[in-house]
Amino acid sequence: MITIRNLHKAYGAKTVLSDINVHFPAGRISSLIGPNGAGKSTLLMAMARLLEPSAGDILIKGRSALEIRTADYARQVATLRQSPGFNLRLTVEELVAFGRFPHSRGTLKADDRRAIDDAIGFLALEPLRHAYLDELSGGQRQMAFLAMTIAQETEVLLLDEPLNNLDMKHTVQIMRALRRLCDEQGRTVILVIHDINFAANYSDHIVALKGGAIRFSGPAHEVVTEERLRELYELDFEIVRSERGCVCNYFNP
Repeated sequence: MITIRNLHKAYGAKTVLSDINVHFPAGRISSLIGPNGAGKSTLLMAMARLLEPSAGDILIKGRSALEIRTADYARQVATLRQSPGFNLRLTVEELVAFGRFPHSRGTLKADDRRAIDDAIGFLALEPLRHAYLDELSGGQRQMAFLAMTIAQETEVLLLDEPLNNLDMKHTVQIMRALRRLCDEQGRTVILVIHDINFAANYSDHIVALKGGAIRFSGPAHEVVTEERLRELYELDFEIVRSERGCVCNYFNP
């Protein structure tokens, strides 16, 4: 679905990404993992076309992203940034409607209202439809922003640390929702995530970065090993596997 070729990003003399070559499969959850400062969010924002690479290319279905008109790109790729901010006093429904802008250009039609209803229903937000964002908990607001991204009805969703500051229940709800988006709707989800256990148990594909370079990538069940995680995070790991998944123990390995 998305292929990165020889991507490089630098700010003056400081290199943030170096020689990135990686492929993200269609219809799967791919997690970008690695320590702080690895370049994960930079890579995601480059794919979102919110950050211009210094060199290299990003291909969507074999076509350079730079060749695609911005309006057309927004109908293919939706992005949820870290700590999205809206200073307007909006209800959940009004926020989700913003996701339809690439299609509606501000004038909602029947298809747009159907997409809004579907996104709200998909995340079970109907009881909060008319609630204002500033009246919601952090987890509820994050679900509302995710609904806005889902309502955009793009093939690809790029999510930058969508689990930040969430409790366990909301974290599980969001990861299960992302899993359903792939399994039931065939969407492609690429997210930056710090919780290695959620990455290991919900992802199909993992890309690990450190120091602005790819350290390893591949199917989650193949690349999540004690040796690789130890090198990536500079911590000792013990991985305990069962029929329900795996636990990557770094607290007391």
